[in-house]
Amino acid sequence: MHDTAHLVSDVMTRTVVALGRGTTYKDIVRAMHRWKVSALPVLESGDRVVGVVSEADLLAKEEYGITDVAGPAKAGAVTAEQLMTAPAITVPEHASIRQAARIMALHQVKRLPVVDDRGALKGIVSRSDLLRVFLRVDEDIAEEVRREVVDVLFPAPAEPVRVEVRDGVVQLTGRIRDTTLVPVTARLVRAVEGVVDVRCLLAGPPRRPDLDPDLPDAERGRALPASRGS
Repeated sequence: MHDTAHLVSDVMTRTVVALGRGTTYKDIVRAMHRWKVSALPVLESGDRVVGVVSEADLLAKEEYGITDVAGPAKAGAVTAEQLMTAPAITVPEHASIRQAARIMALHQVKRLPVVDDRGALKGIVSRSDLLRVFLRVDEDIAEEVRREVVDVLFPAPAEPVRVEVRDGVVQLTGRIRDTTLVPVTARLVRAVEGVVDVRCLLAGPPRRPDLDPDLPDAERGRALPASRGS
């Protein structure tokens, strides 16, 4: 197969800094500063993700102050358990990169803890990790499109289907026997990792020339047998 990263587990960072429930406010700040991250998962039982502490959670104390009774509860929080957002927004390690991107967009977060079926922490995936698929070279994309899409849908095209890729934009040209497959083709090509856009310029087979263009279709059908016998 190819070296495309289809799954979250292919692009995630496996070395993860995590917090315990009792980790103090200042230790959380120190960890974020040291590792240059904006959020950290909180674990219990050694590896199970129960929440996430982000910079936004920490800033509540700065915004309202510990003595501001009108501020949120997190303004007075001093441990990870009190600060964390729970339950944690996570992504399964076998989820697709597109699924992870949708979760990030839906919840407006920049990174996600990656977990296994038990909820145990396996890694962290960030926005920049998900964008790595677009670093794939054009030649690899073209080869996969030919093998996984063109050769499967059009084993005997009316004429060869040409695949050209430039800066991740795929262009398909040629003639196929069934033009109803054009929308399907575009959708499958767009699903190939690293594809930025698709220009599907496939056409149907060339029309056969009319034997007698001056006759209406119905009369032409009746006239053909007589012309063969003359």
